[in-house]
Formats: sequence, C-alpha cells, structure tokens
Amino acid sequence: MKITFLGTGTSQGVPLIACDCDVCRSTDEKDKRLRSSLLIEDGEKVFVIDTGPDFRQQMLREDVKRLDAVIFTHEHRDHIAGLDDIRAFNFTMKQAIDVYADDNVEKALRRSLWYIFSTDKYPGIPEVNMHHINGEPFTIGQTKFIPIKVMHHLLPVWGFRINNFTYITDANSIPESEKEKIFGSEVLVLNALRREKHISHFTLYEAIEMVNELKPKVAYLTHISHQLGKHADIEKELPANIHLAYDGLKLFL
Repeated sequence: MKITFLGTGTSQGVPLIACDCDVCRSTDEKDKRLRSSLLIEDGEKVFVIDTGPDFRQQMLREDVKRLDAVIFTHEHRDHIAGLDDIRAFNFTMKQAIDVYADDNVEKALRRSLWYIFSTDKYPGIPEVNMHHINGEPFTIGQTKFIPIKVMHHLLPVWGFRINNFTYITDANSIPESEKEKIFGSEVLVLNALRREKHISHFTLYEAIEMVNELKPKVAYLTHISHQLGKHADIEKELPANIHLAYDGLKLFL
C-alpha cells in the first residue's frame, strides 16, 4: 500500500492577504502546505480521504490517473470543497465515483453542491454513488477501513484505520473507546495545528502527548498551520519517532 500526503496544511490561521511571516516566505518546499488530504493506492484501487479546495492542484501534481473512491472525514469546507473536480475522473473512467460519508457530510454536499444530486442531470456534472458511514467497518476493493470517531470540539470527525495505518485529522480529543481501535498501529497520522491552545485542534504538545499514549512505531503530524513554524525547525524539536509530514511525502506500507 502506498500513502501520499496530498496536503498537510489548513485554512486555520492563514490570512486572506499576503503574509510576510518566515513560513509563508520560506523557500523550503516542505513549508508549502496545501489543505490536508490523503491519497491511498492499494493494489489497483486508488482512494482519497477528503477533497479540499486544492484537490485539483494536488491530483495534477501527483499525476493521478484514476480514482475509485472518496472518503470524507467531516463536512468543513476545507475538506469537501474540491469534490466538483472528480468530474475529470468521471470523464476518463466513464463511471461514477463512490463517495463514503456520514449524514452530516452528505447534507453539506447536497447543500453546497446541489447540482450533483439533482434529478435533472446536466451533461458533465460530477457523478457519485453515495455510501453511508455509520461507524461500522467497510471495505472498498480489498481495503478495509475501520472508522474512528474523534471530536473536533463539538463536531464528530471520522478518522480511519487501514491495516496498521491510522489517519486522524481535525481533532482535539479522542474517546477512550476509540483509542482501542488505534492501539497497535505501526503508523499514526495526527493533526497538530500550532503551539498555542486551540478550541478544536490538538496543539503540537498535545499531539506529542497523544502519540506517546497511543504508542505507534512512528507518527506523522499533519493539518499544520503556518503559525506552527518552519518544517526544518520543528523537526529538530520532535522525538525520534515523530515527524512533521509535508506535501508529497510518500509512505510504503
């Protein structure tokens, strides 16, 4: 299985005007963070977890030729806004794309991308087959996904375990019952927004504490705002088994 970090950044803390901070002006490519998303290639199947506003740019960068399914963690715009761009895969593959989402995500999609679900099908609109996430494990092709319900302040968000790999974004707490699903993971991906306390995201230090509790062999931090700092600087502070993820990072599991 091949895992590619399509994006490791976030809209949180990013100004709407040009920023002169060290991170935004950095020449290190590892400091160029698009919105968080993950590409999974398992056998002949290709999946994406979340389609943020940068989805098209990310898929072009990685030269992705097919897409079998999209799995959504939650309904915030920086995780769903790019779904419209699956239409290119509809065209080249000549089939609808399977989309896995809970009720909250589907409601958000039907509200913001209503034309996808219209009974009056305009030629060229994205085509999807909706599948419901309810907390039970599900399989796409040969790949088994175990949903993990974490909390983003008051909003439930889905993380996923695939074999010995676990991916969690947009969380600031994990219920004890859900931690049981994570224990034994060899690789854990966890969000770490910034150093300062945040109402709905793990801070750098909270993420490190959670990694130490869950005890994966190695962990990668994602959903990083520019407020956290430059990649090279943060890497020097981290324990040997924890790394800052970066856009384009590839893992072979």
